[in-house]
Amino acid sequence: MIRIVAALLVCLALAPMAGAQQMGGQAQFVAGEVRDRFMGRGTDLTLTLSQGVPWRAFTLTDPPRLVVDFREVDWTGADADAMDRSDAVTALRMGPFREGWSRLVAELDGPMVLDRAGMRVTESTGSAALEVALSPASLTDMAARSGALRDPAWDLPAPAAVAPPRRDPAAPLRVVLDPGHGGIDPGAERAGHTEAALMLAFARDLRDMLRRAGFDAVLTREEDVFVSLEARVAMAHQLRADLFLSLHADAIEEGVAHGATVYTLAEDASDAASAALAERHDRDDLLAGLDLSGSDDRVANVLMDLARLDNAPRSLALAQHLVAGIRGAVGQVHKRPLRQAGFSVLKAADIPSVLVEVGFLSTEEDLRNLQDPAWRARMAAGLRDGIAAWAVEDAALARLRRQ
Repeated sequence: MIRIVAALLVCLALAPMAGAQQMGGQAQFVAGEVRDRFMGRGTDLTLTLSQGVPWRAFTLTDPPRLVVDFREVDWTGADADAMDRSDAVTALRMGPFREGWSRLVAELDGPMVLDRAGMRVTESTGSAALEVALSPASLTDMAARSGALRDPAWDLPAPAAVAPPRRDPAAPLRVVLDPGHGGIDPGAERAGHTEAALMLAFARDLRDMLRRAGFDAVLTREEDVFVSLEARVAMAHQLRADLFLSLHADAIEEGVAHGATVYTLAEDASDAASAALAERHDRDDLLAGLDLSGSDDRVANVLMDLARLDNAPRSLALAQHLVAGIRGAVGQVHKRPLRQAGFSVLKAADIPSVLVEVGFLSTEEDLRNLQDPAWRARMAAGLRDGIAAWAVEDAALARLRRQ
C-alpha cells in the first residue's frame, strides 16, 4: 500500500536544512493551483507557503478525495474557486482542522492515486513549495492505496493517569449532543445549506430545551469547527455522559427519503441505505468506552464486548422512545424509523448511544422543516419526551443489569 505521509516532526527531508527558515509560528498561504496535466493523464496540486511546516498527504474513498494536513496554515487570501483549474477536482476547500492544524480537501470526480508528494524550502527566503501529483486509477487500486497512517493520538485528549471522577448518582441526567460534521467537513449540502450548520442550530435548540426540562445537556462542538469521531466519543467519556445523541441530516442521491430515522450500532447495517450512510459519515474506526489501561488487547476486547452486550438493549430502548416521542411531536417519522448501522460514533461501549437523522436535505419538505424554528422546536420536544420516557424505564430496570 502506497501512502505518502510527511513525518510530523522530521518533515521537509527533501529540503536542504542549511539556511532554511526555522519552523515557528503560523505559515501564510502565498499562492496555489490545481491543474490537469496534458491529455488528462493526471492532476497536480501546487502550493506556496511563507515557511515550511509539518504536513502529510493521502487519499480517501467514499467519495474519492485528496487530503493534505498542515501544521498550521493561515488561508487568508486563498480563493478555492480561482485555485481550482482542474476538471478532475469537483470541489476544493481548506480551513482549520483541529487545534494547531489545517486541512485542504480536494474532492475528485473519479478514483485517483498519489504518484508523489514533496515539499521544498528555498534557502534564501524560507518559503516552501508543496507539490502533489495524482493519476487516474481504478476504484480497487485507489481503495488499496488510500488512507492516512493510523495515529490514535491525532485528535484525542492527553492520556490521564486516572479516569474522570464518577458523577453524583443524584445529579441530573447528562446528555451529550453531537451535531455532525463541521469546519472543513460540511456534510451534506443542498441549496446553499450545509448539514453541519443546520445540525448545529438544531443542537443548540435541543440543548436549551433539555436544560429547561432539568437535564444536563452539552454539545461536542459549539461552533463551525471540525471534531473527529474519536474526539466526540472521548468527550462523552470525559464528561461521564449518561446518553449520547449524534445529530445528522443527510442527503441521498437516488430515490426519496422523508422523516426522521434513529440508528443504533450494528457491525452489519440493517439495509443497503444504512450501509451507505455509515460509509459517508465514518472516516476511521476506533476503540472507546472503557478504561483499559493495564489490559492487553484480548482482555480489552472481551471487556468492551461485554459492556456493549449489556449496553445494546439500553440503546435500542432509547431509540424506540425517541421514535415515539418524534411521532407524537411532529406527527410522522420515516417509514422505517428504527435502523442499525456501523457508525463509529456510536461505538462507546458503556454509554447508550444513537444517531438521529433528523431529516434529509435531499427532500424539499425536510429541508424547509430544518430551517423552520417552529418545526425544530417540535422536533426537539419529541426528542426531549423520548429521553424523559427512556430515563424512567431505564431507572426501573437498573437493578436487573449486570454491574
